[in-house]
Amino acid sequence: MIFNDPELNLRAEHSLFDRQTGRLICSGNGETCQRLGQNGIEQHPCPSPDLCPLAQGGLCKPYGRLYVNLDESDEFGTFIFRTTGFNSIRTLAARLRYYHAASDDLLSCLPLQLTLRGKSTTQSYRTPIYYVDLTLREGVNLQEAITSAKQMDEQSKAAGFYQEALDHVARQGYGNASFEVVGEEGLDIVEELYTDEARSEHQQTHDLIHVQDIQKGLQQSV
Repeated sequence: MIFNDPELNLRAEHSLFDRQTGRLICSGNGETCQRLGQNGIEQHPCPSPDLCPLAQGGLCKPYGRLYVNLDESDEFGTFIFRTTGFNSIRTLAARLRYYHAASDDLLSCLPLQLTLRGKSTTQSYRTPIYYVDLTLREGVNLQEAITSAKQMDEQSKAAGFYQEALDHVARQGYGNASFEVVGEEGLDIVEELYTDEARSEHQQTHDLIHVQDIQKGLQQSV
């Protein structure tokens, strides 16, 4: 991972996009939201998509971004895994917190990988639902991972690398942004993730193939 703080690595909110322009209109966490109004960005209560009048018709969905480093030769090189899948967001959030606690705030030093999983439920009519999990690198147990993380942390500090400062700067950057999605990125997100219900089956197949392709290349440190 790039940061030690789980919330810096995984960003997730309820997001309402203008499907025509890709502009982010509202972003909330279930308690409060930032909404684009006539006078700029406004603060409002966020009742969650089920209770929000603006979200009727499934227009507001969870939108998560996991920021990882795949290329060890470029410590700041960032790959962004984007998803609107609740199962992926919930699983990644839990895993990040577990590994953060178990490693005593050395999340950025742990050898991790993304893993594709599938499950079926009565709600899905036993059709497999695929989601992404964050696990230890294949062949490494938790004790070995923590030992390796401590050694990496000591080596980084000896070289003058200050991970706490990196987390601090990232936290400030997030805090200064009204919306984390701007410009043409929003239109790309709408086209890629927020498809019509009529295309949902096709999109699930596309997402599965896409994640499988990703998984083949993710046997590296994140």
